[in-house]
Amino acid sequence: MKTNNVWQELYDQARGVQNGRDVSPFIYAGGVGAAIMTVDVHVYTGVSIDTACSLGMCAERNAIANMLTHGESKIARVVAVMPNGKPGSPCGACREYLMQLDEHSSEIEILLDIETMTTTTLGEIVPAWWGEERFLENN
Repeated sequence: MKTNNVWQELYDQARGVQNGRDVSPFIYAGGVGAAIMTVDVHVYTGVSIDTACSLGMCAERNAIANMLTHGESKIARVVAVMPNGKPGSPCGACREYLMQLDEHSSEIEILLDIETMTTTTLGEIVPAWWGEERFLENN
């Protein structure tokens, strides 16, 4: 990243892909934009895809799919920009998906407010996660 304000740059990248639009009478894409930064400091973006048949995808999971496609799986930071332009916390499904990626996922930082640069960790919003033992079994 170019500046000292990584959160602002991630926010700007998430906002940059956000472009709410009708793709068809059944699909609306881009209402939410997300940017994730890996521990190797690569950034991947994605947008939400809402479908009439509920087979859509959240922006965070879309960005994760982009990251996995490029061979990475360890996330350091997540920013999701809601339709109102404010950062939002990942939904329950995205929180679970994030937790299952890596044994250190509880350390992933999430931007909650761009103006105050307020963040939280995934572990703080997913306490006492059910799957931690499985990571321990595989070590």
